[in-house]
Amino acid sequence: KLHKVRWEREKPGLDDKSLTSWNAMMISAYTEAYDALGDKVFLARAEKGAEFILSQQKKEDGGLWHSYKGGKSTINAYLEDYAHCIEAFVNLYQSTFDEKWLTEAKILADYSIEHFFSEQNKMFFFTSNEDPSLIARKMEVNDNVMPSSNSSLAKGLFYLGTYLDNEAYLTLSKGMLNNVQEYISKYGSAYSNWSLLMLHQVFPFYEVAVSGKELKAKVAEINRTYVPNKLLIGSMGDSDLPLLEFKYTEGETRIYVCVNKSCKLPVTEVAEALKQID
Repeated sequence: KLHKVRWEREKPGLDDKSLTSWNAMMISAYTEAYDALGDKVFLARAEKGAEFILSQQKKEDGGLWHSYKGGKSTINAYLEDYAHCIEAFVNLYQSTFDEKWLTEAKILADYSIEHFFSEQNKMFFFTSNEDPSLIARKMEVNDNVMPSSNSSLAKGLFYLGTYLDNEAYLTLSKGMLNNVQEYISKYGSAYSNWSLLMLHQVFPFYEVAVSGKELKAKVAEINRTYVPNKLLIGSMGDSDLPLLEFKYTEGETRIYVCVNKSCKLPVTEVAEALKQID
């Protein structure tokens, strides 16, 4: 009887909305799981999530919506949505080598700079300049259970700047990191994501380019070894991406290990490439 009476109570509200930033973090998690384990189910879910963002959450002007529920996209996106999507699309590129994802990431990066950047502080506001004015526009800097939007964007700009040889992105990312550098050693747990970016600056950051028909097999073999300070770039043919220019050789799959665009002699075996990574 008690059970029956309980079921007559008004049910608690259900928060079943979909947030762009949270879905972007899920995409990154799925790509990392695919890279580590090779299970294509994870990659398929990452691609499905990314296509959902492009089809449902992206506006005609290149901006994003923050929330989705019941077939309707609402709320102008916050910086966290752009930052995590940029990282997600970069991660998806490293899993698929489809340059579409770098293009989409660049669109979001440029939009973020136009609508969120503070010339005074050289950091990014949490809300867009197209949102209604508030008493104060806050900046999210400290990492918590989620990476802060500024640390996520700084990482995204670093990766994009490296891929696209965009010095403006790299300078902006480094400047953001310099703004918080003195606090990292004082309160590390609040700057954990910033610290990951710091590692890319103080230790060699490897740009591993793979060019040739055996791209996917070589990359899968590379991913069996954990190398945190690297990014992967690849194509099965000629590519206009700066790190892949003039690297394709017909009939061979070559691996180039580079640091700051300076590459060692190409090799064809993954074991030899890993030896070039100190």
